[in-house]
Amino acid sequence: MSRTALATIHLGALRRNLARVRERAGTANVMAVVKADGYGHGLERVARALADADAFGVAALGDGLRLRAAGIGKRIVVLSGPDEAADLAEFRRLNLGAVIHHEAQLAWLEADRDPRCLRAWLKIDTGMHRLGFAPAQAHAAHARLRALPNVDSDIALMTHFAASDEFGNALTARQIEAFDAVTQGLDGPRSLANSAGLLGWPQARNDWVRVGGLLYGLSVVEGKTGADLGFEPVMTLSTKLIAVNRVRKGECIGYAATFECPQDMDVGVAAIGYGDGYPRSAPSGTPVLVNGTRAALAGRVSMDLIAIDLRNVADAQVGDRVTLWGPQLPIEEIAARAGTISYDLACGMTKRVLFVEDAA
Repeated sequence: MSRTALATIHLGALRRNLARVRERAGTANVMAVVKADGYGHGLERVARALADADAFGVAALGDGLRLRAAGIGKRIVVLSGPDEAADLAEFRRLNLGAVIHHEAQLAWLEADRDPRCLRAWLKIDTGMHRLGFAPAQAHAAHARLRALPNVDSDIALMTHFAASDEFGNALTARQIEAFDAVTQGLDGPRSLANSAGLLGWPQARNDWVRVGGLLYGLSVVEGKTGADLGFEPVMTLSTKLIAVNRVRKGECIGYAATFECPQDMDVGVAAIGYGDGYPRSAPSGTPVLVNGTRAALAGRVSMDLIAIDLRNVADAQVGDRVTLWGPQLPIEEIAARAGTISYDLACGMTKRVLFVEDAA
């Protein structure tokens, strides 16, 4: 336990980020997206902290089951809907909203004789070409849903942006225009904007915004941090030094001897590695903080350990705290070094990491 890597979840930051989302959303309702175990922050934990959201968005039926088992009574929407006909009974039992995006799901609903009412969201593909009915099929799909006595007549209409994080990309404007055109004459609340859409496309806010990354202080714009966009990081990943070694000039560190000491120097060893979810692709030079001072990786990340160049850190000792990312070291900076995105890192923590809550 004493060597455990810690992921500290700052619940106050999570709540303040939701308040900032509400300020930007205007009159729109806010769906807090908590899929992927709350973007790696803990599904039940973040749902309780985000109790003021108007609804929760999850990826799968199992997530809805977990939230209901945790006593969460808030409206929940499963963003990919039922995966098979047998799921419909659980959707109704748990009172989960279902995104309907495919002909197969419509057929299951039409064959279902369960009298309990289901709340549906009709997804229209306006250019993402992943899930959703083609625009030419949207009116017919809507009519089929409206004809079912066990589907709530208040059917929400939604789409998903492919490039809303690129504020100058005309694709998003075309998607908004396509959605507006195809839904003309259809009743029901509208939902277009994701996190990036909330920031860069105010005309897409409509009745519901579906916000994920911003709630966790994760950037949704390349080259920016969450803090740059006005949101607070919610996760701090940290560990400790378990060794400080004096290594001579010309000696090499770690697997494949990829880092050669340019001088006699202290090298720290910290108890974290890709077995904890720290990215193996992070190269030498990737920053860490040792007692709040910037240092850098030396050599390859291994399964359980990393080596740290301590030349910038005076008097480092065994037991000193090492921060891998957090409010003072943006996760986006680490992700860029590792050739990935912040979402990937936050979602990648393994069971070896101990999660602790900070209420402030």
